[in-house]
Amino acid sequence: MLRIIVCFLLLSYISSAWAKPQELHVGVLANWGDQQAIARWTPMMDYLNEQVPDTHFNVYPGNFVALNQAMESGEIQFIITNPGQYLYLSNQFPLSWLATMRSRRHNGATSAIGSAVIVKADSEYRTLYDLKNKSVAASDPHALGGYQATIGLMHKLGMDSKNYFKEIHFLGFPLDPLLYQVRDGNVDAAITPLCTFEDMVARGLIKSEEYRILNPSKPKGFDCQCSTHLYPNWSFAANESVDNELSKAITQALMKLPSEHPAAITAQLKGWTSPISQLAVIQLFSELHVENSDVNRWDTLLKWLKDNRHWGILAVFLFVVATVYHLWIEYRFHQKSESLVASERQLKQQEIALEKLQSAAMIGEIGAGLAHEINQPIAAITSYSEGALMRLENKHQMDKDTAIELLGKIHQQSTRAGEVVHRIRGLLKRKEAVMVDVNILTLVDESISLLKLELARNDIRIDTNTQGEPFFITADRVGLMQVLINLIKNSIDAISEQTQPVQSKPAQGKIVISMHFKEHQVDVQIIDNGPGLPQNSDALMATFFTTKENGLGLGLAICNEVMKEHEGTFRLDNREDEITGCVATLGLKKRGSQQKVVS
Repeated sequence: MLRIIVCFLLLSYISSAWAKPQELHVGVLANWGDQQAIARWTPMMDYLNEQVPDTHFNVYPGNFVALNQAMESGEIQFIITNPGQYLYLSNQFPLSWLATMRSRRHNGATSAIGSAVIVKADSEYRTLYDLKNKSVAASDPHALGGYQATIGLMHKLGMDSKNYFKEIHFLGFPLDPLLYQVRDGNVDAAITPLCTFEDMVARGLIKSEEYRILNPSKPKGFDCQCSTHLYPNWSFAANESVDNELSKAITQALMKLPSEHPAAITAQLKGWTSPISQLAVIQLFSELHVENSDVNRWDTLLKWLKDNRHWGILAVFLFVVATVYHLWIEYRFHQKSESLVASERQLKQQEIALEKLQSAAMIGEIGAGLAHEINQPIAAITSYSEGALMRLENKHQMDKDTAIELLGKIHQQSTRAGEVVHRIRGLLKRKEAVMVDVNILTLVDESISLLKLELARNDIRIDTNTQGEPFFITADRVGLMQVLINLIKNSIDAISEQTQPVQSKPAQGKIVISMHFKEHQVDVQIIDNGPGLPQNSDALMATFFTTKENGLGLGLAICNEVMKEHEGTFRLDNREDEITGCVATLGLKKRGSQQKVVS
């Protein structure tokens, strides 16, 4: 029996939880204050609760700013407002009209939003032109029925609305203070929504004979006087979070609302109809876009400062403190700047010295190659000159052509020796990068020639291959040659120092220099069949890190820096095929290319 009772209670609880209605909030523009808006629209919410099952609608009153924030934070799913605010919100959030209000007091009109410009009855103002350089009051810069409709009329009359009035006081909601400001002489005129004047007279708040409406007109079927054109009435809109079936059910409920239903009477409407065109409002907004944006931001700032004076004072105080602190920090920084600059210069000099040291060490290692390269042209010069002397000593006649040919060969060999010395001196004397047009094919050949004897001594074969159509690059010729020599020398050292037998290692050491010319860059790969990388490539590129017994740990670090100067890439990897070894990859820009080098 106890189990049956527990199961019954549990089922009752679950059923009540499932039957809990969905809470929905409808934002409503509160022209006459929040309490009036709640009283006006609560019966409409009750009607929707009856017509749409499993829902519970709540009124969320507010001004333009409050409703915008509520829509952004997701506190409201629907909104009842004028087309002006709808268009403003629709630029930020996906909204859709469900229905447009039919005004009860204007025989069901769907265009019932406009403005009335009101002055004192005994004032000298007769038209809008008389209000130039005068003070006016309005509810809000976003109010279509009020400020925006009036500014639209002024545009059509050729007035510069931005500089027309001496000052504009935006008083917000409710609307009563607008006419009180005119009554008390604080402003010369008030820009009010349609029927504001008549409503206040009907409630006994003001006397009609004390005021006058400028540019008055009363459209057919309307009970109120208007100074401007009329725009579409308020509408009921939903945001994208609302389910389509729910929107459809709400639209059907609004459309079948009888004109004499208590909800319609309390809400001061004669029912709802299908959404009408907003073209007139869109055209008005396109004319007022810039002005509205500027006025709104300035007015919002002034209103915030007025309502939050203590925070404003605190903000000013913090700004002053921050400014003083910033000046103090700048002063301290200025004091230290000379020391920092001197330290930077010293580090730069040390960097250049270390680079020279690396270059000198490299030249010492290839000294034998240098001697070999120079000995060949010197031996040839000696041979040619000795032959000529012997012929002259033996008094053999030597014709002019033979003499010219002999001297040409001597000159050719001396030039060759001078080029070898020049290349070596360039490596030693390198200071700052000098960017010129460089043929990478020629640079690779010259680098190989400097290491020819070293390659022969270690029985290492070096091959080159080219893919794509060759082109020039813009580079520091000496710096790039130093990178190539350094990497080739590293491969030679790695192959020659490989003492442990490797099953897949070929009988002869081999280095392959591959150049792949792409659309915007050339990739140069130096591939060897040595033992491969002993550690992570980042560690190997660190300054003063070396795996050689007599190494300085500068070679790869300098290579990395030189490639950064060229806005290129430098990468070290192990070979991925069945042969062990290392692959050094350089990426360099094509001459004149603005594309970033892809690693």
